[in-house]
Amino acid sequence: MPPTDNAPLSDLLATASRAIATQKLATAELTLRQAVGAAPDSSEAQRLSGVVQLMRGNAGMAVGHLRRAVELKPDDFNAHMTLGSALFQCQLHDAAFESMRRACELSPETGAPWYNLGHALHITRRTEEARPVLERAMALDPSHLMTRTTLANVLSSLGDIAEAARLYRDVLRSHPDHVRAWHSLVNLKSVKLDDAEIQQIKQLLERPNLSADDRVWLSFALAKSLENQNDLAASFRTLQIANAIKRRITPWDIATEYRRIDSFIEAFPPPLPPAVDPNLGSEVIFIACLPRSGSTLAEHILASHSLVEGANEIPDLTAVLRGESERRQQTLGQWAPLAMAEDWHRLGCEYMERTARWRTRKPRFTDKNLGNWALVGPALTMLPGARVVNTRRDPLETCFSCYRELFSVGGEFSYDLESVAHYYAGYDRISQFWRQRFPGRCFDHVHEDLLADPESSIRKLLEFCDLPFEPACLEPHKTSRVVYSNRQVRQPLQSDIARSARYGTLLDPLRDLLRQLGVSDHAYTL
Repeated sequence: MPPTDNAPLSDLLATASRAIATQKLATAELTLRQAVGAAPDSSEAQRLSGVVQLMRGNAGMAVGHLRRAVELKPDDFNAHMTLGSALFQCQLHDAAFESMRRACELSPETGAPWYNLGHALHITRRTEEARPVLERAMALDPSHLMTRTTLANVLSSLGDIAEAARLYRDVLRSHPDHVRAWHSLVNLKSVKLDDAEIQQIKQLLERPNLSADDRVWLSFALAKSLENQNDLAASFRTLQIANAIKRRITPWDIATEYRRIDSFIEAFPPPLPPAVDPNLGSEVIFIACLPRSGSTLAEHILASHSLVEGANEIPDLTAVLRGESERRQQTLGQWAPLAMAEDWHRLGCEYMERTARWRTRKPRFTDKNLGNWALVGPALTMLPGARVVNTRRDPLETCFSCYRELFSVGGEFSYDLESVAHYYAGYDRISQFWRQRFPGRCFDHVHEDLLADPESSIRKLLEFCDLPFEPACLEPHKTSRVVYSNRQVRQPLQSDIARSARYGTLLDPLRDLLRQLGVSDHAYTL
């Protein structure tokens, strides 16, 4: 029951806190309106109002309340911490980090502000900064589950696989039903589950009340573990079950995807507007790729060069283009054919400003966002000095690897074999179009060629990127940097990573469909 109009402030705040704890947001909001009305200078009333708005998904409204709370009580670490979270949700990252760090300064012996800061650093791929922050959080609160799993994720990206595995297993000892920890442990690749651990996953999958999402995470983990045991038929059956569930909860439409490809192709008819500055973007190497195509290894090779920073999957290209679409109230396909040279130059300058931090240590950098392959046209029009490396792998291997992968973000196309084959066909079609539309500016880096003759392939890659040859690029596994896909980059180059042949006739439907779509086993060969 909401408090009466004349209830004291302490009662109002207590009622609001209980309502927040029990997710009764309407009651909390009503009560806090009374509290703020009665005591507009109450820092706690403003802070709790901000918490409610955050829980409602209204981060912008939350920021107003929380800034007022900090103004009223500058030494309240909780207000700074929550303000940081609200600013982060508003994509105001620099301001968010400032508030989060201030919370840590005000309460250095409390684990929560250190965790929030470390988690935000991890999300924004400031992984090396995140590690000591999360280690401090774990030292302060060893029982906090999210701190352990986030730190394990960070350690995995930094290449400390043994310590990451230890942390995941620590989590699973106390929380054996933590499905994300099981999946993350299996995804370390070099770590193999023992028979007892595999049996634990099977037992969890027998639970009748298991959610569809948890069943998917566990099934993908089990499929990879069964493959490690060479039980390929059981692994494939498990994959089929997992993907079928994921498809039911993750719709994706082939026709819509083909229309998207058509719109990009139609948006870049000749001739292109003349470049305002032909050298703009000469520092940028875009890596265009499908998932599981060897792109992480290609980027790691380039990042082993003394002149190149590997930026990983940064969002800046899509952010710049999305911002222009919002400004014009048109889709990319609608406004791109009408854009003038000055428009593209402005967008290119915006991209270069957004990515400036990747050029502080080295003069050039890679952009490996998984959406780049569809955006080569706008990328090269706004950055005429940039280069595009299209990493390509055998179509069957690429499609099956996507089907075997549970993506934390994106990947909606990958949860049935028909969809993934059509997705590859669309990628192949537009890649050919970009090569013809931008001759000399797109280079196909073929994964199988790299593994068969590393030095020749790497020399061609460096030559295309206008980089002098450096021997370190031949031994990328010795390069220490943050990597978010620990497949092959931590080990010397290997030539025996193909999986499709092991599965034999189980993949015949996928083979047949790729052929029907005009994608041959050597579609990547120029």
